[in-house]
Amino acid sequence: MALTDLAERARLAIYTHLAKEGSLPSREALAWQLGTTTMAYAHALEELAQIRHLVLRDGEVEMAHPFATRSFGFSVMGPHALWWGGCAWDSFAIPHLVPDAPEVLVATTCPACTTPHAWTVTNQEPPAGDQVAHFLTPADQIWPDAAQACENQLIFCSEECVDAWLTRAGNTRGYVMDLSTLWRLAAHWYDGRLDARYTRRELTAAAEYFRSVGLHGSFWGLSDLDGQPTQA
Repeated sequence: MALTDLAERARLAIYTHLAKEGSLPSREALAWQLGTTTMAYAHALEELAQIRHLVLRDGEVEMAHPFATRSFGFSVMGPHALWWGGCAWDSFAIPHLVPDAPEVLVATTCPACTTPHAWTVTNQEPPAGDQVAHFLTPADQIWPDAAQACENQLIFCSEECVDAWLTRAGNTRGYVMDLSTLWRLAAHWYDGRLDARYTRRELTAAAEYFRSVGLHGSFWGLSDLDGQPTQA
């Protein structure tokens, strides 16, 4: 769906600020920058949220994937900025998206045992590490509550820690992947998001992307070659 001119300019301004600074100026400052009123800017934010370009919380930008405006448990330190990564997926995506941050330090803690973890993540190759990422929410259920889904895309010490966390939280196992698969998933998912007139992937294109990076099963909207859905 095509955006109105103001919504597109607002989208690009928000993403540009977050990519460069790691944070956003006030609503009034952004409205002034765009040459509009705060009310018109608020309407533009609502338009962007409806088309899933942003996640809002109390009318303010909470997430502009892969960036967040509050802690989701991941920090991403680049050469010139410090970002909140919205989740494991988003944190690993930032060095691929931000031109002057081809290498970043991603830090988090294991949700099960609170062991701290940090990786140097580049846009050239996956980081070393035996840790695993666990995604709780299937791909086709991420929206409309994308913030909740992102809060549950986490990195654990091991599958044992995943199982301990699931038992403690009373959650059903989602999808577990190694760091190399997480890196491939993040590498090109947000390509073009800092460009004008960015268009989100349609469902078929998204499924093909997931398949191309080594994901499988109904969790990602994919099926086996015989056409029967598989469990991730």
